[in-house]
Amino acid sequence: MSLIHHVGMLGAAVSLCLSASAAFGHATLEVQEAPIKSTYKGIIRIGHGCDGAATLKVRVRIPEGVIAVKPMPKPGWELETVEGPYAKTYDNHGTPMSEGVQEIVWTGKLLDKHYDEFAFRGALTDSLQPGTTLYFPVVQDCEGGKADRWIEIPAEGKRADDYKYPAPGVKLLPAKATQ
Repeated sequence: MSLIHHVGMLGAAVSLCLSASAAFGHATLEVQEAPIKSTYKGIIRIGHGCDGAATLKVRVRIPEGVIAVKPMPKPGWELETVEGPYAKTYDNHGTPMSEGVQEIVWTGKLLDKHYDEFAFRGALTDSLQPGTTLYFPVVQDCEGGKADRWIEIPAEGKRADDYKYPAPGVKLLPAKATQ
């Protein structure tokens, strides 16, 4: 191979690494597709602090249409949920649900040089539309009053990549056929 070909391959590799590290810097969901009428395990990945400051709190807003939410406790972190009424009543295996978890808050300390994951699960109701993306806004509070607010929900026709602080999202798939 020629030197020019090697340089071109190196440039492509560097570009790929830089774009991967930029994507890693956001609050993201590990699983980014799920069928409606299923249980979804959301894992929010936090890849860094706020401009070098340690993360002290991670808050996740639960969107309408996601019910029966249960967060996973993390050793060394305090866990809190904020509950409130849903916009409508949902059926949860024959039990009507008109209220539930609307926000999950983990409080602890995650150094900027470390990475961590924050998990929860909930039911994706049949009120959600397949082919759309459901967003879980995340606010990351850090030392020194700094914060990263991953709350931007793309407007019609826009992509999350078009925003500086996109909310993590999951693409909704049609419900699985039952036998």
